[in-house]
Amino acid sequence: MEMDIGTIIGIIVLIVGFILMAVELVVPGFGLPGIAGIICLLAGVFLTAKTVEEGIFISIIIIVILGILMTVVLGLLSHRKLNSPIILDCEVTGGESFLNSADLNYLLNREGIALTDLRPVGKGEFDGIGLDVYSDGAYIEKGTAIVIYKIMGNRLVVKKIKTKKEKEC
Repeated sequence: MEMDIGTIIGIIVLIVGFILMAVELVVPGFGLPGIAGIICLLAGVFLTAKTVEEGIFISIIIIVILGILMTVVLGLLSHRKLNSPIILDCEVTGGESFLNSADLNYLLNREGIALTDLRPVGKGEFDGIGLDVYSDGAYIEKGTAIVIYKIMGNRLVVKKIKTKKEKEC
């Protein structure tokens, strides 16, 4: 059995198509490797098949091989033999990564200015640092002097600092 140059090129294009489809299975999203792989597989079928029956037979073989390829790649990914860009490799622990109320206690009784209107959420500036703050439920206008008087979880609760006139009344 002698192969002509078209059949040899078709087989090479099929192999390239399978490689591109394997890359597509590992890389997240549907992109250039998947589109190029599909085009290579279709071109390979047209280049290698001499009749319509051969084309159908080759297409069935390609689908079976793609199914096996998908099973193998997914099996390797699930057993961590391949590094996937969509799987987190490190463990995130609460103690190192998240703030709790004890970490924010140094901010208690700090005085600052409301950078935005607090309705009841907004921004306040304390010692030159802008922070997200929550009012005690009351509306506080931008530019008003505020103080952090309570920490609930990771929320900084503020209240308006009363002026001398307000204290006298």
